[in-house]
Amino acid sequence: MLPLSFGDAADRHALIARARHQFLEAAQGSASRPVQPPQGISPWLWHSWRRCMERGHRPADRVAFDTLSPKVLQDAQDREFTLLQAAKPVMHQLAGAVGALRYFCLLTDSTGTVLQVQGPVDHHDLRAVAVGRPGVDLSESRIGTSAIGAALAEQAPAWLHRREHFFDDLRDYSCAGTPIFSPGGQCSAMLCITGIDVPERPELLYLAVRCARAIEDRLVRALPHALLLRLNWPGGPLGQEGEGLLAFDADGGLLGGNTVARQLVPRPSPPLQAPDQVPPLHAHELLALPWRNLLEHARLRPQTLLQLPLWSGLRLQALAQAAPPRPAPAMTGHAPVTLAGQTAGSLLRTNEQLLIQQVLQETQGNVSLAAKSLGLSRATLYRRLAVKRSSIPPGTPPDLP
Repeated sequence: MLPLSFGDAADRHALIARARHQFLEAAQGSASRPVQPPQGISPWLWHSWRRCMERGHRPADRVAFDTLSPKVLQDAQDREFTLLQAAKPVMHQLAGAVGALRYFCLLTDSTGTVLQVQGPVDHHDLRAVAVGRPGVDLSESRIGTSAIGAALAEQAPAWLHRREHFFDDLRDYSCAGTPIFSPGGQCSAMLCITGIDVPERPELLYLAVRCARAIEDRLVRALPHALLLRLNWPGGPLGQEGEGLLAFDADGGLLGGNTVARQLVPRPSPPLQAPDQVPPLHAHELLALPWRNLLEHARLRPQTLLQLPLWSGLRLQALAQAAPPRPAPAMTGHAPVTLAGQTAGSLLRTNEQLLIQQVLQETQGNVSLAAKSLGLSRATLYRRLAVKRSSIPPGTPPDLP
Protein backbone atom coordinates (compact mmCIF):
# COMPACT_ATOMS: atom_id res chain seq x y z
CA MET A 1 0.00 0.00 0.00
CA LEU A 2 1.29 3.43 -0.88
CA PRO A 3 2.01 5.39 2.33
CA LEU A 4 -0.49 7.77 3.89
CA SER A 5 -0.01 10.93 5.89
CA PHE A 6 -2.42 11.71 8.72
CA GLY A 7 -0.66 14.89 9.89
CA ASP A 8 -2.05 18.41 10.09
CA ALA A 9 -3.61 19.44 6.75
CA ALA A 10 -1.88 22.83 6.70
CA ASP A 11 1.52 21.22 7.28
CA ARG A 12 0.79 18.68 4.56
CA HIS A 13 -0.21 21.36 2.06
CA ALA A 14 2.93 23.38 2.85
CA LEU A 15 5.08 20.27 2.30
CA ILE A 16 3.39 19.59 -1.05
CA ALA A 17 3.84 23.22 -2.13
CA ARG A 18 7.58 23.10 -1.37
CA ALA A 19 7.91 19.78 -3.18
CA ARG A 20 6.12 21.07 -6.27
CA HIS A 21 8.32 24.16 -6.33
CA GLN A 22 11.42 21.97 -6.10
CA PHE A 23 10.10 19.63 -8.77
CA LEU A 24 9.29 22.41 -11.24
CA GLU A 25 12.68 24.03 -10.69
CA ALA A 26 14.39 20.71 -11.37
CA ALA A 27 12.21 20.08 -14.45
CA GLN A 28 13.18 23.45 -15.92
CA GLY A 29 16.87 22.78 -15.26
CA SER A 30 19.09 19.93 -16.40
CA ALA A 31 16.95 16.98 -17.49
CA SER A 32 19.80 14.56 -16.84
CA ARG A 33 20.32 15.63 -13.22
CA PRO A 34 18.74 13.02 -10.90
CA VAL A 35 16.40 14.57 -8.36
CA GLN A 36 15.03 12.62 -5.42
CA PRO A 37 11.66 13.48 -3.84
CA PRO A 38 11.94 15.44 -0.59
CA GLN A 39 11.20 13.73 2.69
CA GLY A 40 7.48 13.15 3.16
CA ILE A 41 6.72 12.91 -0.57
CA SER A 42 6.20 9.40 -1.93
CA PRO A 43 8.41 8.35 -4.85
CA TRP A 44 5.33 7.23 -6.84
CA LEU A 45 3.94 10.78 -6.68
CA TRP A 46 7.22 12.27 -7.84
CA HIS A 47 7.40 9.75 -10.69
CA SER A 48 3.83 10.57 -11.76
CA TRP A 49 4.60 14.29 -11.88
CA ARG A 50 7.66 13.51 -13.98
CA ARG A 51 5.66 11.40 -16.44
CA CYS A 52 3.20 14.27 -16.83
CA MET A 53 6.05 16.68 -17.64
CA GLU A 54 7.54 14.20 -20.10
CA ARG A 55 4.21 14.11 -21.93
CA GLY A 56 4.53 17.85 -22.43
CA HIS A 57 1.96 18.86 -19.81
CA ARG A 58 2.25 21.86 -17.50
CA PRO A 59 0.34 22.37 -14.23
CA ALA A 60 -1.56 25.40 -15.58
CA ASP A 61 -2.87 23.52 -18.65
CA ARG A 62 -6.64 23.11 -18.82
CA VAL A 63 -7.92 19.56 -18.32
CA ALA A 64 -10.26 18.13 -20.96
CA PHE A 65 -12.42 15.24 -19.74
CA ASP A 66 -12.75 13.00 -22.79
CA THR A 67 -15.66 10.55 -22.96
CA LEU A 68 -16.40 7.46 -25.01
CA SER A 69 -19.26 7.41 -27.48
CA PRO A 70 -22.40 5.61 -26.21
CA LYS A 71 -21.70 2.60 -28.43
CA VAL A 72 -18.06 2.27 -27.39
CA LEU A 73 -19.07 2.65 -23.74
CA GLN A 74 -21.75 -0.03 -24.10
CA ASP A 75 -19.21 -2.38 -25.68
CA ALA A 76 -16.78 -1.71 -22.81
CA GLN A 77 -19.50 -2.41 -20.22
CA ASP A 78 -20.50 -5.58 -22.07
CA ARG A 79 -16.90 -6.81 -21.94
CA GLU A 80 -16.83 -6.17 -18.20
CA PHE A 81 -20.27 -7.63 -17.50
CA THR A 82 -19.08 -10.02 -14.78
CA LEU A 83 -17.00 -7.32 -13.09
CA LEU A 84 -19.92 -4.89 -13.04
CA GLN A 85 -22.28 -7.48 -11.58
CA ALA A 86 -19.76 -8.41 -8.89
CA ALA A 87 -19.07 -4.77 -8.02
CA LYS A 88 -22.63 -3.42 -8.04
CA PRO A 89 -23.78 -4.50 -4.54
CA VAL A 90 -20.40 -3.74 -2.98
CA MET A 91 -20.31 -0.25 -4.46
CA HIS A 92 -23.89 0.36 -3.33
CA GLN A 93 -22.90 -0.42 0.26
CA LEU A 94 -19.72 1.65 -0.04
CA ALA A 95 -21.65 4.64 -1.38
CA GLY A 96 -24.03 4.36 1.57
CA ALA A 97 -21.08 4.44 3.97
CA VAL A 98 -19.31 7.48 2.48
CA GLY A 99 -22.24 9.45 1.04
CA ALA A 100 -22.82 11.42 4.24
CA LEU A 101 -19.25 12.73 3.86
CA ARG A 102 -20.13 13.90 0.31
CA TYR A 103 -17.85 11.33 -1.32
CA PHE A 104 -18.96 9.15 -4.24
CA CYS A 105 -17.55 5.97 -5.81
CA LEU A 106 -16.17 5.19 -9.25
CA LEU A 107 -15.31 1.88 -10.91
CA THR A 108 -12.97 2.03 -13.91
CA ASP A 109 -11.54 -0.58 -16.22
CA SER A 110 -7.81 -1.23 -16.48
CA THR A 111 -7.33 1.81 -18.74
CA GLY A 112 -8.95 4.29 -16.30
CA THR A 113 -12.29 4.62 -18.14
CA VAL A 114 -15.25 4.94 -15.73
CA LEU A 115 -17.72 2.05 -16.07
CA GLN A 116 -19.95 2.55 -13.02
CA VAL A 117 -20.75 5.37 -10.58
CA GLN A 118 -22.45 5.11 -7.18
CA GLY A 119 -23.17 7.76 -4.58
CA PRO A 120 -24.21 11.41 -4.28
CA VAL A 121 -22.88 13.05 -7.44
CA ASP A 122 -24.00 16.69 -7.36
CA HIS A 123 -25.28 17.24 -10.90
CA HIS A 124 -25.38 21.01 -10.30
CA ASP A 125 -21.59 20.98 -9.80
CA LEU A 126 -19.70 20.79 -13.10
CA ARG A 127 -16.63 19.46 -11.27
CA ALA A 128 -18.65 16.46 -10.07
CA VAL A 129 -20.32 15.90 -13.43
CA ALA A 130 -16.93 16.00 -15.16
CA VAL A 131 -15.68 12.86 -13.40
CA GLY A 132 -18.84 11.23 -12.03
CA ARG A 133 -20.24 9.72 -15.22
CA PRO A 134 -19.65 6.46 -17.09
CA GLY A 135 -17.42 6.72 -20.14
CA VAL A 136 -15.08 9.48 -18.97
CA ASP A 137 -11.35 8.79 -19.35
CA LEU A 138 -9.59 9.38 -16.01
CA SER A 139 -6.26 7.83 -16.94
CA GLU A 140 -2.98 9.53 -16.05
CA SER A 141 -2.35 10.34 -19.71
CA ARG A 142 -5.58 12.38 -19.82
CA ILE A 143 -5.96 14.01 -16.36
CA GLY A 144 -2.46 13.69 -14.94
CA THR A 145 -1.68 12.59 -11.41
CA SER A 146 -4.66 11.12 -9.53
CA ALA A 147 -5.42 8.23 -7.20
CA ILE A 148 -6.86 6.43 -10.22
CA GLY A 149 -3.70 6.74 -12.30
CA ALA A 150 -1.52 5.92 -9.27
CA ALA A 151 -3.49 2.78 -8.40
CA LEU A 152 -3.29 1.50 -11.98
CA ALA A 153 0.35 2.48 -12.58
CA GLU A 154 1.69 1.24 -9.23
CA GLN A 155 -0.86 -1.59 -8.83
CA ALA A 156 -1.16 -0.55 -5.19
CA PRO A 157 -3.68 1.51 -3.16
CA ALA A 158 -3.08 5.26 -3.04
CA TRP A 159 -4.55 8.30 -1.30
CA LEU A 160 -4.15 11.60 -3.14
CA HIS A 161 -4.39 14.92 -1.31
CA ARG A 162 -5.96 17.75 -3.26
CA ARG A 163 -2.76 19.65 -3.96
CA GLU A 164 -0.88 16.54 -5.04
CA HIS A 165 -2.70 16.56 -8.38
CA PHE A 166 -0.39 17.58 -11.21
CA PHE A 167 -2.92 19.90 -12.86
CA ASP A 168 -4.14 23.00 -11.03
CA ASP A 169 -7.67 22.33 -12.39
CA LEU A 170 -7.99 19.29 -10.12
CA ARG A 171 -7.02 20.89 -6.79
CA ASP A 172 -10.60 20.52 -5.47
CA TYR A 173 -10.62 16.71 -5.63
CA SER A 174 -9.58 14.35 -2.82
CA CYS A 175 -9.55 10.67 -3.68
CA ALA A 176 -8.62 7.14 -2.61
CA GLY A 177 -7.89 4.59 -5.32
CA THR A 178 -7.15 0.88 -5.16
CA PRO A 179 -6.65 -1.73 -7.91
CA ILE A 180 -8.94 -4.72 -8.37
CA PHE A 181 -7.24 -7.94 -9.44
CA SER A 182 -8.93 -10.56 -11.57
CA PRO A 183 -9.05 -14.24 -10.49
CA GLY A 184 -6.02 -14.72 -12.73
CA GLY A 185 -4.03 -12.10 -10.81
CA GLN A 186 -4.07 -9.29 -13.40
CA CYS A 187 -4.89 -5.70 -12.48
CA SER A 188 -8.20 -5.47 -14.32
CA ALA A 189 -10.03 -2.53 -12.74
CA MET A 190 -9.83 0.26 -10.18
CA LEU A 191 -12.12 1.40 -7.37
CA CYS A 192 -12.03 5.08 -6.37
CA ILE A 193 -13.69 7.13 -3.61
CA THR A 194 -13.80 10.81 -4.62
CA GLY A 195 -14.84 14.01 -2.84
CA ILE A 196 -14.93 17.63 -4.02
CA ASP A 197 -14.26 20.50 -1.61
CA VAL A 198 -14.71 18.16 1.34
CA PRO A 199 -12.60 17.48 4.45
CA GLU A 200 -9.84 15.09 3.48
CA ARG A 201 -10.28 11.58 4.86
CA PRO A 202 -7.18 9.46 4.09
CA GLU A 203 -8.64 6.68 6.24
CA LEU A 204 -11.17 6.06 3.46
CA LEU A 205 -8.37 4.26 1.63
CA TYR A 206 -8.70 1.31 4.00
CA LEU A 207 -12.41 1.10 3.26
CA ALA A 208 -11.70 1.19 -0.48
CA VAL A 209 -9.20 -1.65 -0.12
CA ARG A 210 -11.67 -3.80 1.82
CA CYS A 211 -14.37 -3.21 -0.80
CA ALA A 212 -11.97 -4.02 -3.64
CA ARG A 213 -11.11 -7.31 -1.93
CA ALA A 214 -14.84 -8.03 -1.54
CA ILE A 215 -15.29 -7.54 -5.31
CA GLU A 216 -12.36 -9.86 -5.99
CA ASP A 217 -13.92 -12.51 -3.74
CA ARG A 218 -17.21 -12.27 -5.62
CA LEU A 219 -15.37 -12.68 -8.93
CA VAL A 220 -13.69 -15.88 -7.68
CA ARG A 221 -16.93 -17.31 -6.28
CA ALA A 222 -18.69 -16.59 -9.58
CA LEU A 223 -16.27 -18.77 -11.54
CA PRO A 224 -17.98 -21.98 -12.78
CA HIS A 225 -15.89 -24.10 -10.43
CA ALA A 226 -16.17 -27.67 -9.15
CA LEU A 227 -14.40 -27.00 -5.85
CA LEU A 228 -13.80 -23.85 -3.82
CA LEU A 229 -10.92 -23.90 -1.34
CA ARG A 230 -11.13 -21.37 1.50
CA LEU A 231 -7.75 -20.79 3.16
CA ASN A 232 -6.11 -19.03 6.07
CA TRP A 233 -3.26 -19.39 8.51
CA PRO A 234 -4.06 -21.54 11.58
CA GLY A 235 -6.19 -19.39 13.85
CA GLY A 236 -7.24 -17.03 11.05
CA PRO A 237 -10.91 -16.56 10.14
CA LEU A 238 -12.65 -18.80 7.62
CA GLY A 239 -16.05 -18.21 6.15
CA GLN A 240 -15.72 -14.44 6.38
CA GLU A 241 -13.74 -11.45 5.13
CA GLY A 242 -9.98 -11.91 4.90
CA GLU A 243 -9.82 -15.54 3.80
CA GLY A 244 -8.02 -16.86 0.74
CA LEU A 245 -10.08 -18.34 -2.09
CA LEU A 246 -8.95 -20.77 -4.78
CA ALA A 247 -11.35 -22.16 -7.41
CA PHE A 248 -10.63 -25.43 -9.26
CA ASP A 249 -12.31 -27.24 -12.13
CA ALA A 250 -13.40 -30.88 -11.92
CA ASP A 251 -9.96 -32.12 -12.98
CA GLY A 252 -8.04 -30.06 -10.41
CA GLY A 253 -7.05 -27.25 -12.77
CA LEU A 254 -6.76 -23.86 -11.09
CA LEU A 255 -9.38 -21.44 -12.42
CA GLY A 256 -8.37 -18.49 -10.25
CA GLY A 257 -7.97 -17.09 -6.77
CA ASN A 258 -8.09 -13.89 -4.76
CA THR A 259 -5.25 -11.69 -3.52
CA VAL A 260 -5.07 -13.34 -0.09
CA ALA A 261 -4.74 -16.81 -1.64
CA ARG A 262 -1.92 -15.62 -3.89
CA GLN A 263 -0.11 -14.38 -0.78
CA LEU A 264 -0.72 -17.59 1.17
CA VAL A 265 0.11 -20.20 -1.48
CA PRO A 266 3.46 -19.94 -3.32
CA ARG A 267 3.31 -20.51 -7.07
CA PRO A 268 5.97 -22.43 -8.98
CA SER A 269 8.14 -20.40 -11.33
CA PRO A 270 6.50 -20.17 -14.77
CA PRO A 271 8.23 -21.97 -17.65
CA LEU A 272 10.21 -19.93 -20.17
CA GLN A 273 7.60 -19.82 -22.93
CA ALA A 274 4.89 -17.54 -24.25
CA PRO A 275 2.15 -16.82 -21.67
CA ASP A 276 -0.60 -18.19 -23.94
CA GLN A 277 1.31 -21.49 -24.15
CA VAL A 278 1.69 -21.96 -20.40
CA PRO A 279 -0.68 -24.72 -19.20
CA PRO A 280 -2.94 -23.90 -16.23
CA LEU A 281 -1.64 -24.84 -12.81
CA HIS A 282 -2.93 -28.03 -11.23
CA ALA A 283 -3.79 -28.51 -7.57
CA HIS A 284 -0.88 -30.92 -7.08
CA GLU A 285 1.57 -28.15 -8.07
CA LEU A 286 0.29 -25.93 -5.26
CA LEU A 287 -0.80 -28.30 -2.51
CA ALA A 288 0.95 -31.33 -0.99
CA LEU A 289 -2.32 -33.26 -0.89
CA PRO A 290 -3.72 -35.50 -3.64
CA TRP A 291 -6.55 -33.95 -5.61
CA ARG A 292 -8.82 -36.94 -5.06
CA ASN A 293 -8.43 -36.51 -1.29
CA LEU A 294 -9.55 -32.88 -1.58
CA LEU A 295 -12.58 -33.88 -3.64
CA GLU A 296 -13.49 -36.60 -1.15
CA HIS A 297 -13.19 -34.20 1.77
CA ALA A 298 -15.35 -31.63 -0.04
CA ARG A 299 -18.00 -34.24 -0.76
CA LEU A 300 -18.17 -35.81 2.71
CA ARG A 301 -17.04 -33.09 5.15
CA PRO A 302 -17.52 -29.63 3.54
CA GLN A 303 -17.83 -27.86 6.92
CA THR A 304 -14.92 -29.65 8.60
CA LEU A 305 -11.58 -27.86 8.89
CA LEU A 306 -8.77 -29.43 6.90
CA GLN A 307 -5.08 -29.15 7.76
CA LEU A 308 -3.74 -28.38 4.31
CA PRO A 309 -0.01 -29.05 3.70
CA LEU A 310 2.01 -26.95 1.24
CA TRP A 311 5.13 -28.12 -0.55
CA SER A 312 7.14 -25.66 1.54
CA GLY A 313 6.31 -27.69 4.67
CA LEU A 314 3.91 -25.07 6.02
CA ARG A 315 0.32 -25.94 6.79
CA LEU A 316 -2.82 -23.89 6.32
CA GLN A 317 -6.30 -24.44 7.62
CA ALA A 318 -8.91 -24.81 4.93
CA LEU A 319 -12.49 -25.59 4.06
CA ALA A 320 -12.94 -27.58 0.83
CA GLN A 321 -16.42 -27.08 -0.58
CA ALA A 322 -17.87 -28.56 -3.74
CA ALA A 323 -19.92 -26.25 -5.91
CA PRO A 324 -23.69 -26.85 -5.91
CA PRO A 325 -24.91 -28.77 -8.95
CA ARG A 326 -25.72 -26.57 -11.92
CA PRO A 327 -28.75 -26.99 -14.18
CA ALA A 328 -28.17 -29.40 -17.03
CA PRO A 329 -27.48 -27.62 -20.34
CA ALA A 330 -30.23 -27.56 -22.94
CA MET A 331 -30.02 -30.29 -25.59
CA THR A 332 -28.73 -28.61 -28.73
CA GLY A 333 -27.20 -31.50 -30.62
CA HIS A 334 -23.70 -30.26 -29.84
CA ALA A 335 -21.19 -31.95 -27.58
CA PRO A 336 -21.05 -30.39 -24.11
CA VAL A 337 -18.11 -28.13 -23.33
CA THR A 338 -15.96 -29.26 -20.39
CA LEU A 339 -14.33 -26.84 -17.99
CA ALA A 340 -10.96 -28.49 -18.43
CA GLY A 341 -10.79 -27.40 -22.04
CA GLN A 342 -12.02 -23.86 -21.58
CA THR A 343 -9.89 -20.79 -22.01
CA ALA A 344 -10.15 -17.78 -19.72
CA GLY A 345 -12.38 -16.08 -22.28
CA SER A 346 -14.78 -19.02 -22.59
CA LEU A 347 -14.93 -19.33 -18.80
CA LEU A 348 -15.95 -15.67 -18.63
CA ARG A 349 -18.66 -16.19 -21.24
CA THR A 350 -19.93 -19.28 -19.40
CA ASN A 351 -20.08 -17.34 -16.16
CA GLU A 352 -21.97 -14.46 -17.77
CA GLN A 353 -24.59 -16.81 -19.19
CA LEU A 354 -24.98 -18.55 -15.83
CA LEU A 355 -25.63 -15.18 -14.18
CA ILE A 356 -28.15 -14.23 -16.85
CA GLN A 357 -29.93 -17.59 -16.69
CA GLN A 358 -30.17 -17.29 -12.91
CA VAL A 359 -31.84 -13.87 -13.18
CA LEU A 360 -34.17 -15.15 -15.93
CA GLN A 361 -35.25 -17.96 -13.62
CA GLU A 362 -35.82 -15.49 -10.77
CA THR A 363 -37.98 -13.29 -13.06
CA GLN A 364 -39.84 -16.32 -14.47
CA GLY A 365 -38.64 -15.68 -17.99
CA ASN A 366 -39.52 -11.98 -18.07
CA VAL A 367 -36.76 -10.70 -20.36
CA SER A 368 -37.51 -7.01 -19.81
CA LEU A 369 -37.45 -7.39 -16.02
CA ALA A 370 -34.28 -9.50 -16.18
CA ALA A 371 -32.53 -6.93 -18.37
CA LYS A 372 -33.51 -4.13 -15.96
CA SER A 373 -32.25 -6.15 -12.98
CA LEU A 374 -28.92 -6.76 -14.72
CA GLY A 375 -28.55 -3.15 -15.84
CA LEU A 376 -28.60 -4.15 -19.54
CA SER A 377 -30.69 -3.24 -22.53
CA ARG A 378 -32.94 -5.98 -23.88
CA ALA A 379 -30.96 -6.04 -27.11
CA THR A 380 -27.75 -6.60 -25.16
CA LEU A 381 -29.38 -9.37 -23.11
CA TYR A 382 -30.50 -11.16 -26.27
CA ARG A 383 -27.04 -10.76 -27.72
CA ARG A 384 -25.43 -12.16 -24.54
CA LEU A 385 -27.66 -15.21 -24.57
CA ALA A 386 -27.27 -15.66 -28.33
CA VAL A 387 -30.86 -16.86 -28.49
CA LYS A 388 -33.33 -16.89 -31.36
CA ARG A 389 -36.70 -15.23 -31.11
CA SER A 390 -38.36 -18.65 -31.09
CA SER A 391 -36.66 -19.46 -27.78
CA ILE A 392 -37.97 -16.35 -25.98
CA PRO A 393 -40.86 -17.15 -23.60
CA PRO A 394 -44.32 -16.72 -25.19
CA GLY A 395 -45.88 -13.32 -24.68
CA THR A 396 -42.57 -11.46 -24.59
CA PRO A 397 -42.83 -8.12 -26.49
CA PRO A 398 -40.78 -8.00 -29.71
CA ASP A 399 -37.18 -6.85 -29.48
CA LEU A 400 -36.41 -3.25 -30.35
CA PRO A 401 -33.41 -2.25 -32.49
